[in-house]
Amino acid sequence: MLKTSYQTGRRILSWLREFDARLLLATLLTAASLFVFLEIADEVMEGETQSLDERIIVSLREPQDLNDPIGPLWLEGAVRDISALGSFVVLMLFVSFVMIFLILIRRYKASLFVLGAAGSGVLVSHSLKLFFSRPRPDIVSHGTNVLTYSFPSGHSMLSAVVYLTLGALLTELVTRKRLKSYFLLVGLFLSFIVGLSRIYLGVHYPSDVIAGWCAGLFWAALFTMIARIYTLRTKDPAASSRMPLSRQDEGPVF
Repeated sequence: MLKTSYQTGRRILSWLREFDARLLLATLLTAASLFVFLEIADEVMEGETQSLDERIIVSLREPQDLNDPIGPLWLEGAVRDISALGSFVVLMLFVSFVMIFLILIRRYKASLFVLGAAGSGVLVSHSLKLFFSRPRPDIVSHGTNVLTYSFPSGHSMLSAVVYLTLGALLTELVTRKRLKSYFLLVGLFLSFIVGLSRIYLGVHYPSDVIAGWCAGLFWAALFTMIARIYTLRTKDPAASSRMPLSRQDEGPVF
């Protein structure tokens, strides 16, 4: 019995050593972000977050006039500009430019990966909004025009999908760990400030934004996981070494 347990333990340790670290991380992020999103969604549907959501939004307004965000006038304009980084038009421009770049360097699979992640992310975001149908905050005036439902925040979700996906893709173009970390941190930072801007402008509850971050992280991690599995299954170092350079450029996504 003891010998069998020892051998099982050795097999598990051996499997963990050989398991691809990036795939493991993507799998854990997918599971964790989905769990948090579902928990928040459940609380929102039951109205448990409403009081806290409203208090946070009101705290970002002048006490004498709830239609006036705190801070100088230039700050509101700057926050509105930051919010635009998560808009559909700006994100699709980023995606289009990156896809053109990938096509020019003959990374066709990677370009399809980016298109698939961004395009499906848009569809999922709109579907979730229609499913939950949560009204926008109405206790303060909106700092920008809005046309859709509130939960989850589309800006937060799509900025996480696009910027994190592009960050993960860029890590494959460099070898230094410092640069890999930099690209991922930039992606996280951009999605973070976009989400905060939506709360400041009064167009989203904080729970909308947090749920949007979780949904976006889930979608980006899911596509990264799929791409990594595909790469590991098609990876053939011997064949790659015999392949001409022009054909190697069409290699795996990750």
